[in-house]
Amino acid sequence: MGGQREKDEGASDEADAALLRAVAAGDSAAMAELYDRHAGWLHARLTRRCADAEVVREVLQDTFVTVWRSAAGHRGEEAGGWLWTIAARRLVDARRAHERATRLEAAPMNAPPDEAHSTYASASASASAEDRVLAALEYGDVGTALDRISPELREVLRATVVDGLTTRETARLLGIPEGTVKSRAMRARAELRAALAQLNPSPLGGPA
Repeated sequence: MGGQREKDEGASDEADAALLRAVAAGDSAAMAELYDRHAGWLHARLTRRCADAEVVREVLQDTFVTVWRSAAGHRGEEAGGWLWTIAARRLVDARRAHERATRLEAAPMNAPPDEAHSTYASASASASAEDRVLAALEYGDVGTALDRISPELREVLRATVVDGLTTRETARLLGIPEGTVKSRAMRARAELRAALAQLNPSPLGGPA
């Protein structure tokens, strides 16, 4: 069972990689197939993080527009993780814009400039913090280390860290028992820490 599942997942990853190469070459049919393969679960994940159906719809559309424009930049990593990174960033952008508009609408017309700037800055700081977390999981040493850990551990980290899902939600999403989620999460952190220590020994590899 496990071997067959891994074989099926490998074939699916190869199919996604081929589709992305075709999309990068301007193949609209490949883009449509990629959308059919991934739009459903992307919509489900976005809905877990945002209750506004219109925002989710716009973010999903923006995600695939970005994929169409930047498929050539796919580095060969798992397509699902790459797509979710794009979608999560688009959601951050949408939330930032919404919060900015809401705060500006709520601020009195005659509010002092310092007060208006402070309101805007606090919203931007919050969004930027989330941006940094998302970026850290894709780029730099953390991104390199993440690519080195096992795929089944990486998907648990993405679900629990990037998506912010609970153990139960992650188990449902991945179709595995809750106990397996917990054990994989522990193994994933250990492998990620070890990979980071090899890349940059000083911050995490030294004595506590």
